Amino acid sequence: MSDLNALFEATVANSKTLSERPDNATLLRIYALYKQATQGDNGESKPSLTDFVARAKWDAWNKLKGTAPDVAKQQYIDLIAELRA
Repeated sequence: MSDLNALFEATVANSKTLSERPDNATLLRIYALYKQATQGDNGESKPSLTDFVARAKWDAWNKLKGTAPDVAKQQYIDLIAELRA
């Protein structure tokens, strides 16, 4: 396992213990970066407009299309570190 992967996995575990709950926009960013880092580009079908939460998550992830998984992992690590500061 590379250092980036190990740090990413540790950061994912630590992200569950943030002292404050991030705002919704930040939560969407965390979700999207995680999905991009672990699954790559969004290949799922677009949710219905009436499913607001699923649609927001899908849109956030889809905006990262083309971002390399390692880049997404580093951005996730940096974002969680910023939230812990």
